Amino acid sequence: MTQIIAVLNQKGGVGKTTTAINLGAYLAKNGKTVLLVDADPQGNTTSGLGTDKHALNTTLKDILFNKADLATTVINTNIHNLTLVPSNASLAEAEVEMAPLDKREFLLKNGLATSSHDFVIIDCPPALGLLTVNVLTAAKQVLIPVQTEFYAMEGLSQLLSVIQDIKQGLNPDLELMGVLLTMYDNRTTLSHQVRQEIAKHFGDKLFNTIIPRNIRLAEAPSFGRSIMEHDKWSKGARAYKQLAKEVIDRAKH
Repeated sequence: MTQIIAVLNQKGGVGKTTTAINLGAYLAKNGKTVLLVDADPQGNTTSGLGTDKHALNTTLKDILFNKADLATTVINTNIHNLTLVPSNASLAEAEVEMAPLDKREFLLKNGLATSSHDFVIIDCPPALGLLTVNVLTAAKQVLIPVQTEFYAMEGLSQLLSVIQDIKQGLNPDLELMGVLLTMYDNRTTLSHQVRQEIAKHFGDKLFNTIIPRNIRLAEAPSFGRSIMEHDKWSKGARAYKQLAKEVIDRAKH
């Protein structure tokens, strides 16, 4: 059964795309078939895997509006078992075009219905609009990356409230898989304080894996590569390798 995981936080710059790409890469390394879906009009997951987002024949937008199917839109990456539904700026118009449609919240769910992958990882836009509602309606689980900084908790209660609303109204199967601490700096008191605060609120929903602040991790997308390809011995790579094992374990339950 396909596990569909939304990587979501309405705040930008918290490591959503980095997490989607590298979690996908290490799930694939573990022998799982993985489909990465770029649901962000910025297209950073697409370019972060070395695809030219300005030279795409079909994108996620075409799937949403039934102009293409999943099989003809999916493209291969350099990583065995990891494929991609790409996006670019054209997706920005999708919310306006979706608005008048009947059952508009289910467009992505319908578009992904033919997927037989072990995991579908969806990189969400940093907003709680109709695109994100589509992702949450399609997903089984939500992974929330949280940067260990002063305003880490800000917006999380609103995000959890939206997840709860979707669960009650559109997708009763939706669950919070976990909260992932990102850009963690072991040398600062603030990082430790944020970790304690989030652990207090989320308990066992907090992943044991913590993603460190890591130069190699930050520079990998500019080369169009996952951290596994860019520097598999880096701290960032070891962290995402560990996260993939945790996700596989949590997906069983």
